[in-house]
Amino acid sequence: MSGIYGWAGPGTRDPGETLAAMQRRAGGSPHSSLSSFAPEAAIGATAPPRTSFAMACGPVRLAFYGHPAWRETGAARMSPEAFCERLAHAYRQSGPSVLDGLVGDFALALIDEEKGETLLAIDRMGVRGLVYSADRGVLVFGPSSDVLQVHPAGASSVDPQAIYNYVYFHMVPGPQTAFRAHSRLLPGHYALWREGKLTALPYWEKPFDERSSGVVSQHAPGFNRVLRQGVAAFAEGRCGAFLSGGTDSSTVAGILGEVTGEPARTYSIGFDAAGYDEMEYARIAARHFRTDHHEYYVTPADVVAAAPLVAQAYDQPFGNASAVPTYYCARMAQADGITRLLGGDGGDELFGGNERYAKQFQFSLYDRVPSPLRSWAIEPMLLGMPGLQRVPLLRKARSYVEQAKIPMPRRYESYNLLERLGTANVFDARFLEGVDLDQPRALQQAAYDGTRAQSLINRMLALDMRFTLADNDLPKVTRMCDVAGVDVAFPLLHDDVVAFAGALAPSLKLRGTTLRYFFKEALRGFLPDEIIRKKKHGFGLPIGVWLQSHAPLRDLAGDALGTLRKRRIVREEMLDSLLTTRLSSHAGYYGTLVWILMMLELWFQHHVDRA
Repeated sequence: MSGIYGWAGPGTRDPGETLAAMQRRAGGSPHSSLSSFAPEAAIGATAPPRTSFAMACGPVRLAFYGHPAWRETGAARMSPEAFCERLAHAYRQSGPSVLDGLVGDFALALIDEEKGETLLAIDRMGVRGLVYSADRGVLVFGPSSDVLQVHPAGASSVDPQAIYNYVYFHMVPGPQTAFRAHSRLLPGHYALWREGKLTALPYWEKPFDERSSGVVSQHAPGFNRVLRQGVAAFAEGRCGAFLSGGTDSSTVAGILGEVTGEPARTYSIGFDAAGYDEMEYARIAARHFRTDHHEYYVTPADVVAAAPLVAQAYDQPFGNASAVPTYYCARMAQADGITRLLGGDGGDELFGGNERYAKQFQFSLYDRVPSPLRSWAIEPMLLGMPGLQRVPLLRKARSYVEQAKIPMPRRYESYNLLERLGTANVFDARFLEGVDLDQPRALQQAAYDGTRAQSLINRMLALDMRFTLADNDLPKVTRMCDVAGVDVAFPLLHDDVVAFAGALAPSLKLRGTTLRYFFKEALRGFLPDEIIRKKKHGFGLPIGVWLQSHAPLRDLAGDALGTLRKRRIVREEMLDSLLTTRLSSHAGYYGTLVWILMMLELWFQHHVDRA
């Protein structure tokens, strides 16, 4: 796993061997890691060439990973030595406020021996991650909990609350990790360690200017300009692009060809399962932009081979099954000689592209009905009168009111597996005694209330930038590319694109129930009409279908669930019925639950049992 690692604090008996052990756990090789150490301070970095470095600049030791740049230089890159020198000098002058001048994606650690303080920080959108432990008077940091565990002061046990949250979200949301003493930096945050005390604070907040207005034609030129700046900033070396056939990946692939002046190299994944394959849309985009196109169809056998690899790659339980096709796509590109892939992630969360935004807008219309009419007429009739379920139209109206009455953001999780099944029907009763069942909702409520936005769409976007993008989609892509041996960057998360989206009027992001209104209208004529008109599909794996038809995959899941039974986390009745009656009743719904529980068990085997 690429990243930076080290510690600050006393008590390490053999700092050289400890740092080497952290490097080995991070997966670095000697030629890709630079390090310096003393008994009370150590720092290192390991990553693909030109994306990481660690060095000393006077009394300051600095490690960096990612694609950082100074705001006023735009996409211009400095040598590692020049960058380190400038950052070290600026930090000693202005402290953590130096982060205001940085753009791009990065994770950094800075140890100032004279000041006796250590600064940790990650980029604004959370593309690069950093895990830390501040225990026993020592700050230990690294790209993963696995790296922290090899340091004597970084060892920690599994947190049952994190396991519960994982099943709820299908990942462990930050700043929490799967281990009690480990925390993750949130996007746009830094942590300052001084005199044995740690302070974690934001240095950047998501910008939303809801006073803005205008029409598509007024903003389209600026939009096209920042899109091209975003792609050009990362179009280096032998560069390719993911191409799912969706709006975002097609946009990035089309612009990549323009800024490089040659056909973009594009890579797509398909599935031989009805309702899941979108390869035809990828081909439409490839033909439209005349890309050098490559395809691979993932099979159930591929899933069996990749599932243990995916579980081993993530230091936290990770249940996004799309990690599997992402890995095979990245591996195909790496075998073709690609050194960096461009992903289209972020467009939905910046410009309003998720289907739930339209659905929540429809529910929000109920708030416009006068309160007396709701309380004295609509709700007594639809919710209180028996027999309405037999009338289809009234049954639908009742369902609408029941959901519309739930406040945001709790309404967001109306279709959550745990909310539908009931926690007591999924988890072992003794396991539930040690967790706070309301914590997932509290985390979402805090994030929803914490944004400065007032409009529904921007508040939903802020929520998804945190839980969908930073905690889920970005780790999915970055980690799988890391395993495949290819660098990855996200042009739509370029700082100028993010700033543009924040200043866009809410009505231009979601117009009624029309998703991504501005984005699609501004790119009409550039993108193929078929892609602008298509409904969002995603990169979903047909796991439920394949569990029923592919015996080896079913056996893998059955073995994992059988071992998970011994951990007393999930009710035996649930485990007994998942692969039988439940899966046959709804393959898509219960296939997801099988996958997240299977990956939980495989994670335990790789990261807890073997440790």
